[in-house]
Amino acid sequence: MKNFLIKIKTCVITHKTLSVVGLIILLLLGYWGYKKITNTSNEIRYVTSVVQKGTIVSSVDGTGQVSASSQVDLKTKASGDIVYIGVVSGQKVSAGTLIAQINTEEAQKSLRDAELNLQNSKISLEKIKLQNSEENINADLEKAYEDGFSNVSSVFLDLPTILMEVENILSEENLSENSARNSGGVAVNYRSQAESLYYQAYKVFQTNRSNFRKMSSSSSRLDVENIINETYDTTKTFSDMVKSTKNFVDYMIDDTNRASDYSTSQDLLTGYTNTLNGHLTSLFSAKQDIKDNKENTSTSNLDIQSSEISVKQKENALQDLKDNLSNYYVRAPFDGSIANISIEKSDSVSSGVVVASLITEKQIAEIPFNEVDVAKIKVGQKATLTFDAISDLTISGEVAEIDSVGTVSSGVVNYNVKISFDTQDDRVKPGMSTTAAIITNVSQNIIVIASSAVKTQNNQNYVEIFDTALSGAEIGVQGSVSSVVPNKVTVGVGISDDTQTEITSGLKEGDIVVTKTIIGTTSTATKTTSTKSILGNMGGGGPPN
Repeated sequence: MKNFLIKIKTCVITHKTLSVVGLIILLLLGYWGYKKITNTSNEIRYVTSVVQKGTIVSSVDGTGQVSASSQVDLKTKASGDIVYIGVVSGQKVSAGTLIAQINTEEAQKSLRDAELNLQNSKISLEKIKLQNSEENINADLEKAYEDGFSNVSSVFLDLPTILMEVENILSEENLSENSARNSGGVAVNYRSQAESLYYQAYKVFQTNRSNFRKMSSSSSRLDVENIINETYDTTKTFSDMVKSTKNFVDYMIDDTNRASDYSTSQDLLTGYTNTLNGHLTSLFSAKQDIKDNKENTSTSNLDIQSSEISVKQKENALQDLKDNLSNYYVRAPFDGSIANISIEKSDSVSSGVVVASLITEKQIAEIPFNEVDVAKIKVGQKATLTFDAISDLTISGEVAEIDSVGTVSSGVVNYNVKISFDTQDDRVKPGMSTTAAIITNVSQNIIVIASSAVKTQNNQNYVEIFDTALSGAEIGVQGSVSSVVPNKVTVGVGISDDTQTEITSGLKEGDIVVTKTIIGTTSTATKTTSTKSILGNMGGGGPPN
């Protein structure tokens, strides 16, 4: 019996010893696991991406309602005098019908100037490409001086005639000082300004012609350059004189309603304006050619790229002017009936003036936008509409009207934007809630990167780049470790959407940018959770007694 009790006691001790040893082993394993999991390395990992070209569609979103009214105000998008009204109240019109037209004279002039600028830029680009040797550069420079001197000679064939005819015009009875006085103070001011510019033009002409008569084909390059610059300034003075005189004649026509009495003078002045513009263009080109050829000593890829960018900019400027030309024509955005006309022919209007009201059977959504978003919205922009009550329906539309005056609510200014539906759906009812996404800009074939890669410091945008690609990330780990830090590069940014940003300068296709930087590998929350799970496997409590 005693031996039996001894054996039982031995077993109990052994069991207790084994339990303690097992607990110690488990605690050591837990501690090792805790240390393993909570290891807070100071290594920095970088998530990178390769810069590529892509497309960004920028839009603004707003929520509103389907309008119960089908009336839309047609507004001007440019300023000027109304020269044509093509409809009457009550008239039915179809989409695209011309409602009214604003005078496009100034816009056409800007368009012609832009075309000349583009042409000059293209010519300059071709010249740079041809400048492959010092011999060619000298030959081009010599030709530029010859052409410039020839242009000056051409100018002096016309200036005396223009000066004399302007004097004759201002001396006519119906344009005399007495006639101007009879038409009032405005006419007197116009004539006084024209006469003052005439005397100024006469004075600079006499000096300029005297200097020109001293010149010859053997004159020095410096003398030729000086006479070109002097003649360019004289021609500008003549241009101002002719323009001022034409303003006076135009005013007298409007004031007396006797266009036939002034038509000859008006035609002459218009012709002289065109002549002087041609001379100014030629002289400016001569000046620019001389300047370019003096500065260029060799052709480089950088020079060519710079000129190509200049051509592209002028192409864009020309296209913008062509697009802007459509703003001078107010057209019906869709079928409907003219409710009323708010303007008359010859009215001077500014942008945003209501020309007419159009009643249509098309459904319209009214969406309020804040002052920041509405500044990006223009009439004619495309939009998509979704509806809370009809989850499977998406309708395309177009911006038809933008409020000129906002409404203030709780200190926030909102502007109502009306969007016409491209298609009709009987399920859509007036008053239904709708969400509109208006496409404000689309840029294609541009450099784009993730928006998270763009950082800002001291009001400058920058990105971090690596010269070479990093090694692949470990399985289950985000980012890669680099022994070198990335370089900071200042960049220019353009439009953006929810995830991407356009880069206008500073990066090229193929560059490697950092989109995310990760410091350390494990968070404190992960450490705590991992420790509890290990001790929990023991069932809680402490070691057995």
